[in-house]
Amino acid sequence: MKTTEKTEWETAVETAEKTKWETAEKTEWETAEKTDAIDSVYTKGLDFSHCHEPPERIRLFRSPSVFSAVCLLPFFSVVCFLFFFFACAGPGRRTDHFDGRRFHNYEGEGRHTGTAKVFKWLFTRERRPWPDQILSTYGPKPPATVANGRLRVTFVGHSTVLLQADGRNILFDPVWSERVSPVSFAGPARVRPPGLRFEDLPPVHVVGVSHDHYDHMDLATLSRLKKMHNPLFVVPLGCKKRLTDEGIRRVIELDWWKKTDAGGLPVHVVPARHFSGRSLTDRDSTLWGGFVVQTRGGPVLYAGDTGHGRHFRQIRARFGPMRLSVLPIGAYLPRWFMRPVHLDPADAVQAHLDLHSRRSMAMHFGTFPLADEGRLDPPHDLATALRARALAPSAFFVPEEGFGTDVP
Repeated sequence: MKTTEKTEWETAVETAEKTKWETAEKTEWETAEKTDAIDSVYTKGLDFSHCHEPPERIRLFRSPSVFSAVCLLPFFSVVCFLFFFFACAGPGRRTDHFDGRRFHNYEGEGRHTGTAKVFKWLFTRERRPWPDQILSTYGPKPPATVANGRLRVTFVGHSTVLLQADGRNILFDPVWSERVSPVSFAGPARVRPPGLRFEDLPPVHVVGVSHDHYDHMDLATLSRLKKMHNPLFVVPLGCKKRLTDEGIRRVIELDWWKKTDAGGLPVHVVPARHFSGRSLTDRDSTLWGGFVVQTRGGPVLYAGDTGHGRHFRQIRARFGPMRLSVLPIGAYLPRWFMRPVHLDPADAVQAHLDLHSRRSMAMHFGTFPLADEGRLDPPHDLATALRARALAPSAFFVPEEGFGTDVP
């Protein structure tokens, strides 16, 4: 009799425990889906805490020996640049684009590999002209929302793009800072102001950040957006900690081909061919990507930073022809060095064709001098590439900063 009672008691306990954990797991997943996934259930098996990001703004003169620091600055700069091309990453679950330590692209070389190549570029650069500053006016204040199947896209500058559709406003790679650099006193500086005043932004519901490079993940701007709009931030795997360290909590991180629902507007993270890193020790420890937004009138691609690859055909195969593709056309010279990670205008036209895009819009040009081409070269080379493929300029247009375009 005692044995029977014990068995029944143990069975009841086991059943209760199983029910409790199943209920907890289901509740957690449903909460993540229904509340825009504040904590990512999908990435729970991956540990990115091993890589620690240094402070966003490094103060050079914190050392007592200011003179020594200044004297060693050139040597330190070279060492920093070299270390940028090597990284650490901790163990994690392997996938077809994560080897357990680092993320990688689907195909071939997708990064600036080799110290020799880096030095070759640094010491043989032939930079074409950029102005120090361009005087310009801000564009008009965008509408609060657009609805009834309409789509409106506004190019703010560089890779910052405002997408308005189906009553939702999505801001991609927002950068309002003057420099895109780990330090405030050096690095690529803005030559023209953003096309929109920050205060003129409509309500921002979602912010998509394609990867952690400084010209795409501007933590100062993201903090301003959190304070003023408190949007949902959607980032690729590993990037969430970058934001939570800044006090931004409403974040979901997603792997390639995963999605979240942004108030009835599905937002997918999709592959790109690029790399990541913000410090000396975190090369490729976070994922990079683009975004597909499924509007009522068809899918819209924001490609992020990317070289050309099969991922464009994969995106079209999965989602169908694009209603609109927002594609980068700048930071492409010298080609022998930039080709793996940056489209040039001819590659961008090929991507437009791969995607069967009804229309495409250019971005990633004209604001920060990041490579060797001149400021006006990308639009000129895009026009040449379109003529070579017998495509009208309206098929792949160059937007004016600050002015919205209605897309059918």
